[in-house]
Amino acid sequence: MGSTALVLGGGGPVGGGWMTGVLAGLCDAGVDPVRADVVIGTSAGAIFGSRLLAGESARELYERQLAGADGVDLRVTPAQTLRFLWAALGARDPERSVRRLGRAALKARTGPESDVYDALGPLLRGVRDWPGRGLRITAVDALSGQLTAFGADSGISFLEAIAASCAVPVVWPPVTAAGRRWMDGGSRSTANIHLACGHGHVLAIAPIPTAVGPHSSAGQQAATLTAEGAHVTLVTPDHAARRAMGRDMTSDARRPAAARAGHAQATALAGSVHEVWRDERRRPAGTTQA
Repeated sequence: MGSTALVLGGGGPVGGGWMTGVLAGLCDAGVDPVRADVVIGTSAGAIFGSRLLAGESARELYERQLAGADGVDLRVTPAQTLRFLWAALGARDPERSVRRLGRAALKARTGPESDVYDALGPLLRGVRDWPGRGLRITAVDALSGQLTAFGADSGISFLEAIAASCAVPVVWPPVTAAGRRWMDGGSRSTANIHLACGHGHVLAIAPIPTAVGPHSSAGQQAATLTAEGAHVTLVTPDHAARRAMGRDMTSDARRPAAARAGHAQATALAGSVHEVWRDERRRPAGTTQA
Protein backbone atom coordinates (compact mmCIF):
# COMPACT_ATOMS: atom_id res chain seq x y z
CA MET A 1 0.00 0.00 0.00
CA GLY A 2 2.99 2.35 -0.40
CA SER A 3 2.42 3.33 -4.04
CA THR A 4 0.72 6.52 -5.18
CA ALA A 5 -2.04 7.28 -7.68
CA LEU A 6 -3.15 10.59 -9.18
CA VAL A 7 -6.77 10.51 -10.34
CA LEU A 8 -7.94 13.24 -12.72
CA GLY A 9 -11.65 13.31 -13.45
CA GLY A 10 -13.75 14.59 -16.31
CA GLY A 11 -15.59 17.86 -16.41
CA GLY A 12 -15.72 19.33 -19.89
CA PRO A 13 -13.84 22.48 -20.88
CA VAL A 14 -14.77 24.40 -17.72
CA GLY A 15 -14.03 21.53 -15.36
CA GLY A 16 -10.74 20.97 -17.15
CA GLY A 17 -9.87 24.62 -16.66
CA TRP A 18 -10.55 24.39 -12.92
CA MET A 19 -8.44 21.23 -12.74
CA THR A 20 -5.42 22.92 -14.30
CA GLY A 21 -5.73 25.64 -11.69
CA VAL A 22 -5.78 23.07 -8.90
CA LEU A 23 -2.73 21.29 -10.31
CA ALA A 24 -0.79 24.54 -10.69
CA GLY A 25 -1.82 25.76 -7.24
CA LEU A 26 -0.63 22.54 -5.64
CA CYS A 27 2.68 22.67 -7.50
CA ASP A 28 3.21 26.32 -6.58
CA ALA A 29 2.71 25.34 -2.91
CA GLY A 30 5.30 22.58 -3.06
CA VAL A 31 3.01 19.63 -3.80
CA ASP A 32 4.02 17.51 -6.82
CA PRO A 33 1.08 15.44 -8.12
CA VAL A 34 3.10 14.21 -11.09
CA ARG A 35 5.34 12.12 -8.84
CA ALA A 36 2.50 9.56 -8.75
CA ASP A 37 3.29 5.99 -9.73
CA VAL A 38 0.19 5.94 -11.93
CA VAL A 39 -2.12 8.58 -13.38
CA ILE A 40 -5.74 7.56 -13.94
CA GLY A 41 -7.44 9.98 -16.32
CA THR A 42 -11.03 10.32 -17.40
CA SER A 43 -12.05 12.55 -20.34
CA ALA A 44 -10.53 16.00 -19.65
CA GLY A 45 -8.42 14.37 -16.95
CA ALA A 46 -7.00 11.96 -19.51
CA ILE A 47 -5.96 14.84 -21.77
CA PHE A 48 -4.25 16.90 -19.08
CA GLY A 49 -2.78 13.86 -17.37
CA SER A 50 -1.20 12.81 -20.65
CA ARG A 51 0.31 16.22 -21.19
CA LEU A 52 1.74 16.28 -17.67
CA LEU A 53 3.38 12.90 -18.18
CA ALA A 54 4.71 14.04 -21.54
CA GLY A 55 6.60 16.83 -19.80
CA GLU A 56 4.33 19.88 -19.86
CA SER A 57 4.24 21.58 -16.46
CA ALA A 58 1.09 22.27 -14.45
CA ARG A 59 1.96 25.97 -14.62
CA GLU A 60 1.99 25.83 -18.43
CA LEU A 61 -1.40 24.08 -18.47
CA TYR A 62 -2.81 26.73 -16.15
CA GLU A 63 -1.42 29.72 -18.02
CA ARG A 64 -2.82 28.43 -21.30
CA GLN A 65 -6.27 28.36 -19.68
CA LEU A 66 -5.83 31.93 -18.46
CA ALA A 67 -4.88 32.96 -21.99
CA GLY A 68 -7.96 31.30 -23.46
CA ALA A 69 -5.94 28.62 -25.25
CA ASP A 70 -6.78 24.91 -25.34
CA GLY A 71 -10.43 25.50 -26.16
CA VAL A 72 -12.65 22.86 -27.74
CA ASP A 73 -15.80 23.39 -29.78
CA LEU A 74 -18.22 21.27 -27.77
CA ARG A 75 -21.67 22.46 -28.74
CA VAL A 76 -24.47 20.73 -26.86
CA THR A 77 -28.03 21.43 -27.99
CA PRO A 78 -31.05 21.40 -25.64
CA ALA A 79 -32.34 18.33 -27.48
CA GLN A 80 -29.07 16.48 -26.86
CA THR A 81 -29.18 17.41 -23.18
CA LEU A 82 -32.72 16.07 -22.87
CA ARG A 83 -31.81 12.79 -24.60
CA PHE A 84 -28.81 12.38 -22.31
CA LEU A 85 -30.87 13.01 -19.17
CA TRP A 86 -33.73 10.78 -20.33
CA ALA A 87 -31.34 7.89 -20.87
CA ALA A 88 -29.19 8.32 -17.75
CA LEU A 89 -32.06 8.98 -15.35
CA GLY A 90 -34.45 6.40 -16.76
CA ALA A 91 -33.42 3.60 -14.41
CA ARG A 92 -32.56 3.35 -10.72
CA ASP A 93 -30.11 0.52 -11.25
CA PRO A 94 -26.60 1.73 -12.20
CA GLU A 95 -26.06 -1.04 -14.77
CA ARG A 96 -29.39 -0.41 -16.51
CA SER A 97 -28.76 3.33 -16.45
CA VAL A 98 -25.38 3.13 -18.19
CA ARG A 99 -26.69 0.65 -20.77
CA ARG A 100 -29.59 3.00 -21.55
CA LEU A 101 -27.08 5.79 -22.05
CA GLY A 102 -24.99 3.57 -24.28
CA ARG A 103 -27.97 2.69 -26.47
CA ALA A 104 -28.83 6.38 -26.77
CA ALA A 105 -25.23 7.12 -27.76
CA LEU A 106 -25.21 4.40 -30.41
CA LYS A 107 -28.53 5.57 -31.89
CA ALA A 108 -27.82 9.31 -31.81
CA ARG A 109 -27.40 11.15 -35.09
CA THR A 110 -23.98 12.67 -34.66
CA GLY A 111 -21.10 13.36 -36.97
CA PRO A 112 -18.42 10.81 -37.92
CA GLU A 113 -15.89 9.50 -35.41
CA SER A 114 -13.27 11.64 -37.13
CA ASP A 115 -14.97 14.68 -35.54
CA VAL A 116 -13.81 13.49 -32.13
CA TYR A 117 -10.21 13.12 -33.25
CA ASP A 118 -10.28 16.49 -35.04
CA ALA A 119 -11.62 18.29 -31.97
CA LEU A 120 -9.20 16.70 -29.51
CA GLY A 121 -6.04 16.79 -31.61
CA PRO A 122 -5.09 20.42 -30.82
CA LEU A 123 -5.65 19.81 -27.08
CA LEU A 124 -2.96 17.13 -26.99
CA ARG A 125 -0.22 19.61 -27.90
CA GLY A 126 1.77 17.14 -29.95
CA VAL A 127 1.34 14.13 -27.65
CA ARG A 128 0.60 11.25 -30.00
CA ASP A 129 1.81 8.14 -28.18
CA TRP A 130 1.63 6.58 -24.76
CA PRO A 131 3.92 8.38 -22.27
CA GLY A 132 6.79 6.37 -20.87
CA ARG A 133 5.30 6.47 -17.38
CA GLY A 134 2.18 4.81 -15.98
CA LEU A 135 -1.03 6.15 -17.49
CA ARG A 136 -4.52 4.67 -17.47
CA ILE A 137 -7.29 6.16 -19.61
CA THR A 138 -10.87 5.21 -18.86
CA ALA A 139 -13.70 4.52 -21.32
CA VAL A 140 -17.06 2.76 -21.15
CA ASP A 141 -18.24 0.10 -23.60
CA ALA A 142 -21.35 1.64 -25.15
CA LEU A 143 -23.03 -1.75 -25.59
CA SER A 144 -22.32 -3.50 -22.29
CA GLY A 145 -21.70 -0.52 -20.02
CA GLN A 146 -18.41 -2.04 -18.88
CA LEU A 147 -15.70 0.34 -17.68
CA THR A 148 -12.17 -0.23 -18.96
CA ALA A 149 -8.91 1.51 -18.11
CA PHE A 150 -6.66 1.45 -21.16
CA GLY A 151 -2.89 1.50 -20.87
CA ALA A 152 0.10 1.16 -23.16
CA ASP A 153 -0.34 -2.62 -22.93
CA SER A 154 -4.01 -2.61 -23.96
CA GLY A 155 -3.50 -3.15 -27.67
CA ILE A 156 -5.06 0.13 -28.79
CA SER A 157 -3.35 3.36 -29.72
CA PHE A 158 -3.03 6.32 -27.38
CA LEU A 159 -5.19 8.48 -29.66
CA GLU A 160 -7.93 5.84 -29.73
CA ALA A 161 -7.94 5.70 -25.93
CA ILE A 162 -8.13 9.48 -25.59
CA ALA A 163 -10.94 9.77 -28.15
CA ALA A 164 -12.88 6.96 -26.48
CA SER A 165 -12.55 8.55 -23.05
CA CYS A 166 -13.85 11.90 -24.35
CA ALA A 167 -16.71 10.66 -26.56
CA VAL A 168 -19.60 12.43 -24.82
CA PRO A 169 -22.75 10.31 -25.28
CA VAL A 170 -25.30 11.64 -27.82
CA VAL A 171 -23.02 14.63 -28.55
CA TRP A 172 -20.11 12.77 -30.13
CA PRO A 173 -20.28 9.25 -31.59
CA PRO A 174 -18.89 6.28 -29.66
CA VAL A 175 -15.34 5.60 -30.82
CA THR A 176 -14.36 2.27 -32.36
CA ALA A 177 -11.32 0.52 -30.88
CA ALA A 178 -10.43 -3.15 -30.42
CA GLY A 179 -13.62 -4.14 -32.23
CA ARG A 180 -15.92 -2.35 -29.76
CA ARG A 181 -17.62 1.04 -29.48
CA TRP A 182 -16.57 3.23 -26.56
CA MET A 183 -18.07 6.32 -24.92
CA ASP A 184 -16.93 8.85 -22.34
CA GLY A 185 -15.09 7.32 -19.38
CA GLY A 186 -17.17 9.48 -17.05
CA SER A 187 -20.47 7.95 -18.14
CA ARG A 188 -20.88 6.02 -14.89
CA SER A 189 -18.30 7.69 -12.66
CA THR A 190 -16.90 11.13 -13.35
CA ALA A 191 -13.51 10.37 -11.78
CA ASN A 192 -13.32 6.57 -11.35
CA ILE A 193 -11.47 6.90 -8.06
CA HIS A 194 -12.21 3.25 -7.28
CA LEU A 195 -9.65 2.25 -9.93
CA ALA A 196 -6.93 3.45 -7.52
CA CYS A 197 -7.69 0.49 -5.24
CA GLY A 198 -4.44 -1.01 -3.93
CA HIS A 199 -2.51 2.26 -3.82
CA GLY A 200 -1.53 3.57 -0.41
CA HIS A 201 -1.84 7.27 -1.28
CA VAL A 202 -4.40 8.68 -3.68
CA LEU A 203 -4.75 12.29 -4.80
CA ALA A 204 -8.03 12.70 -6.69
CA ILE A 205 -9.13 15.89 -8.46
CA ALA A 206 -12.77 15.67 -9.54
CA PRO A 207 -14.31 18.71 -11.29
CA ILE A 208 -17.75 17.04 -11.22
CA PRO A 209 -18.23 14.99 -8.05
CA THR A 210 -21.14 12.84 -9.29
CA ALA A 211 -22.16 11.45 -12.68
CA VAL A 212 -25.74 11.84 -13.92
CA GLY A 213 -27.72 8.80 -12.83
CA PRO A 214 -27.74 6.33 -9.91
CA HIS A 215 -23.98 6.00 -9.63
CA SER A 216 -21.53 6.27 -6.76
CA SER A 217 -20.06 9.70 -6.16
CA ALA A 218 -16.40 10.63 -5.95
CA GLY A 219 -16.86 11.08 -2.22
CA GLN A 220 -18.33 7.61 -1.78
CA GLN A 221 -15.53 6.00 -3.77
CA ALA A 222 -12.91 7.93 -1.79
CA ALA A 223 -14.53 6.82 1.47
CA THR A 224 -14.37 3.19 0.34
CA LEU A 225 -10.66 3.42 -0.42
CA THR A 226 -10.08 5.12 2.93
CA ALA A 227 -11.90 2.31 4.71
CA GLU A 228 -9.60 -0.14 2.94
CA GLY A 229 -6.55 1.60 4.39
CA ALA A 230 -5.55 4.14 1.74
CA HIS A 231 -4.79 7.78 2.46
CA VAL A 232 -7.05 9.69 0.07
CA THR A 233 -7.08 13.41 -0.67
CA LEU A 234 -10.16 14.31 -2.71
CA VAL A 235 -10.44 17.78 -4.25
CA THR A 236 -13.79 18.91 -5.63
CA PRO A 237 -14.88 22.48 -6.44
CA ASP A 238 -15.60 24.60 -3.39
CA HIS A 239 -18.33 27.24 -3.26
CA ALA A 240 -16.23 29.95 -4.91
CA ALA A 241 -15.13 27.59 -7.65
CA ARG A 242 -18.69 26.45 -8.36
CA ARG A 243 -19.75 30.07 -8.76
CA ALA A 244 -16.86 30.74 -11.15
CA MET A 245 -17.58 27.59 -13.15
CA GLY A 246 -21.31 28.18 -13.52
CA ARG A 247 -23.77 25.58 -14.77
CA ASP A 248 -22.61 25.22 -18.37
CA MET A 249 -19.45 23.12 -18.32
CA THR A 250 -18.94 23.79 -22.04
CA SER A 251 -18.79 27.59 -21.67
CA ASP A 252 -15.45 28.63 -23.14
CA ALA A 253 -15.71 32.09 -21.60
CA ARG A 254 -15.70 30.68 -18.06
CA ARG A 255 -12.48 28.68 -18.36
CA PRO A 256 -10.08 31.42 -17.16
CA ALA A 257 -12.20 32.24 -14.09
CA ALA A 258 -12.59 28.55 -13.30
CA ALA A 259 -8.81 28.09 -13.54
CA ARG A 260 -8.16 30.99 -11.16
CA ALA A 261 -10.70 29.61 -8.69
CA GLY A 262 -9.00 26.21 -8.83
CA HIS A 263 -5.61 27.77 -8.17
CA ALA A 264 -6.93 29.72 -5.18
CA GLN A 265 -8.63 26.63 -3.76
CA ALA A 266 -5.50 24.49 -4.13
CA THR A 267 -3.33 27.16 -2.51
CA ALA A 268 -5.61 27.12 0.54
CA LEU A 269 -5.69 23.34 0.94
CA ALA A 270 -2.11 22.45 -0.03
CA GLY A 271 -0.98 22.34 3.60
CA SER A 272 -3.34 19.45 4.32
CA VAL A 273 -2.02 17.23 1.53
CA HIS A 274 -0.01 14.26 2.79
CA GLU A 275 3.76 14.72 2.88
CA VAL A 276 4.26 11.86 0.40
CA TRP A 277 3.23 14.29 -2.35
CA ARG A 278 5.58 17.08 -1.30
CA ASP A 279 8.56 18.29 -3.24
CA GLU A 280 10.84 19.48 -0.45
CA ARG A 281 12.91 21.51 -2.90
CA ARG A 282 9.90 23.68 -3.69
CA ARG A 283 7.97 23.71 -0.42
CA PRO A 284 7.57 27.34 0.66
CA ALA A 285 8.95 28.26 4.07
CA GLY A 286 6.32 27.94 6.76
CA THR A 287 4.23 25.34 4.93
CA THR A 288 3.01 22.78 7.45
CA GLN A 289 3.19 19.05 7.05
CA ALA A 290 -0.10 17.14 7.05
